[in-house]
Amino acid sequence: VSRSIGDIYLKKAEYNREPLYAKFRLREPFRRPILSSEPSITVHQLQPHDQFLIFASDGLWEHLSNQDAVDIVQNHPRSGIARRLVKAVLQEAAKKREMRYSDLKKIDRGVRRHFHDDITVIVVFLDSNIVSRASAVKGPTVSLKGGGINIPANTLTPCATSMEPGTT
Repeated sequence: VSRSIGDIYLKKAEYNREPLYAKFRLREPFRRPILSSEPSITVHQLQPHDQFLIFASDGLWEHLSNQDAVDIVQNHPRSGIARRLVKAVLQEAAKKREMRYSDLKKIDRGVRRHFHDDITVIVVFLDSNIVSRASAVKGPTVSLKGGGINIPANTLTPCATSMEPGTT
């Protein structure tokens, strides 16, 4: 998220000054951006055995391995799974600070930032029938933006709401 939206003072030197709080400003001037808003793109050809995708910020991966995240998603109900992943991260962050999860939750969010990074998680469940059809046809046939084939409600996620054509 910070690459695309936040931390502009690390992307453009002219924002590394007041009114930005001194504690956030860099002491040394810089000529080139420290952070880039250019995304890192990885392509993975979906396979019929693929069950879900986990999109998450580094706040999740800082405390959970890929396998830990996959195990949580596979071993728990779909409903509320992103929230469960966030809770697992907060429990790990508390444990690393030798405190209880309940105590960490009591800390004001602004202060809690010193205990863990921001955490954003989206889990998309895949329908193996659609993945099989998509892999058999050349070119992108499934689009999360809606530019691909028409996908029935509840196909990609367990709690999708049906929408009228032409709405987003």
